[in-house]
Amino acid sequence: MKCPGQDSRFWGQEAIFEAPCPKCGKTVEFFKDEPSRRCKHCGFKFVNPRMDFGCAAYCRFAEECLGVLSPELIAKRESFLKDRVAIEAKRRFGKNFKALSRAVKAARYAEGIFRQSRLDNPAVIIATYLYELPKQVGGESSGPEESVEEAIKLLEGIFPKRELIDEVASLILSQKKPHHELSSEEAVFADAIALAKFEEDLKEYKNLTPPELLTEAGKGIAIEILSRAKA
Repeated sequence: MKCPGQDSRFWGQEAIFEAPCPKCGKTVEFFKDEPSRRCKHCGFKFVNPRMDFGCAAYCRFAEECLGVLSPELIAKRESFLKDRVAIEAKRRFGKNFKALSRAVKAARYAEGIFRQSRLDNPAVIIATYLYELPKQVGGESSGPEESVEEAIKLLEGIFPKRELIDEVASLILSQKKPHHELSSEEAVFADAIALAKFEEDLKEYKNLTPPELLTEAGKGIAIEILSRAKA
């Protein structure tokens, strides 16, 4: 079934319109479903000024429908996906509030590390929500092998890109690797998990020292956690 917004059977008179070329000012005719057109006068190609690409931020068939997405839309899509995963993870953890709390904190710390490093990788944030995913709603946290199976099932239902799903799975399984074998993304993931557990353990054991961390940003966050615990 074709999206009604893109199906010409539902179009009215406004479906075809004219827009000035940003480069030469000449008139260019657009159909409303065209992502872009090239000016016949100067050859400049520009984006359809009236097209609403909002659905591409969340629709899993956006690339099939619209073609190659802009960097802005890809960023929106990644942000939406992280939010969607967070909601699904919260549902799966149910009343297992400790595991849910660790997952939410780990995601927050991963974002904090990336922010300080001026880097980003949505797969790492997604993996922090899913690394303890239970086999059933409200069940007990699973080990890496079981969690990765559940994570793959969850992600396949909301996102079609196999590359990202495989990267999330690899990150979850990286918990079993020695620290010296971890990639930079895996190190951020490991630090985020360690920081979430450290914060949780500090509530019971006040004199804990920070765990062995792999990133400078992670070490700085550990100091902040300690300061908050002593305040």
